[in-house]
Amino acid sequence: MTLEVQPLSPAIGALVRGVTLSRALDDSTRDALGTALVRHHVLFFENQPLSPVEQRSFAARFGDLHIHPIYRQVEGVPEIIVLDTDANNVPDNDNWHTDVTFIQAPPLGAVLSARQLPPSGGDTLWSSSIAAYEGLSEPFRRFLDPLSAEHDMVKSFPAHRFARTPDERVTWEAARAKNPPVVHPVVRRHPVSGRHGLFVNEGFTTRILELGAKESEAVLRVLFEHAAKPEFTVRWRWKAHDLAFWDNRSTQHYAASDYLPHRRIMHRATILGDRPVH
Repeated sequence: MTLEVQPLSPAIGALVRGVTLSRALDDSTRDALGTALVRHHVLFFENQPLSPVEQRSFAARFGDLHIHPIYRQVEGVPEIIVLDTDANNVPDNDNWHTDVTFIQAPPLGAVLSARQLPPSGGDTLWSSSIAAYEGLSEPFRRFLDPLSAEHDMVKSFPAHRFARTPDERVTWEAARAKNPPVVHPVVRRHPVSGRHGLFVNEGFTTRILELGAKESEAVLRVLFEHAAKPEFTVRWRWKAHDLAFWDNRSTQHYAASDYLPHRRIMHRATILGDRPVH
C-alpha cells in the first residue's frame, strides 16, 4: 500500500489515503501510520466501513485496548464503546477533553468510527496540545512546567447523569472506587517526539496542586480557553464510514452537539498508553 498523507492545517490534522483499514496491517504500514500520527496528531480516513471486530483489530495493532468503566459497549466486543446520542440521551462530550486522563497511564490514542450520522452537524474538533503550549509566552511556560494537576473521573461522569437507576448506580460506584483521582503533570513530554504539550483538560482536570484554589481556577480557565484557539485546531465534518485516529497524548477534542433532536452513533476503540512525565 502507498500512503498519501495530506496535512489539513499547519498545527494539526491530516487526511490519509491509500490504505484499507479492514485488512490486516503489515508492520511497515503500521509504522508509517504511527509516524504520521505523532507528526499530525489526528489522522482522518474516508470510506472505511469497519465492523466492530475489524475496528478492534486495527486499534490493537498500536497497543493494548482499554475497557471503559462507564460507557456502553458493543455486545461481544467490549473494547468498542458505543456513543449513541439523541434528544433522549444528550451528549456529555461537548466540551474540550482528552480521553480517560483519570487513570495513571492515560490512552496513547483512540479510533473513532462514524456509524450513524444526523442530517447535518455533529462535527468533531481537535486541538493540538503541543501547538497550544508552544503558543504561550516563555515566562508562562516556565511557570507551568513544574506544576501538577488532579484529574477526576467524576467531573465528566457525575452520579446525577450516570447513576440514575440501581444498575447504573452499581456500575458507577464500582468505577469510582476503581478510579480515584490521579495526578499528572500540567505539561507532559511526548514519549516519541519529545515535544512538550499542555496536559490539562476541561473534562477531567479539577485543580493544580501547587496553587491555591482561586489561582488554580484562574490558570486552568486561561489554559482551557487558550487550547481552543482556532489556530491550534482542525474540524472534521463526518461522512458515513469516516474514521479518525488521534494521538491522545497531544490533543484535546470537542464533539459539537448541534444536531439534536437527531441521532448520532459513533464507535470508539481506546488504546492504552504510558504514564505522563514532565
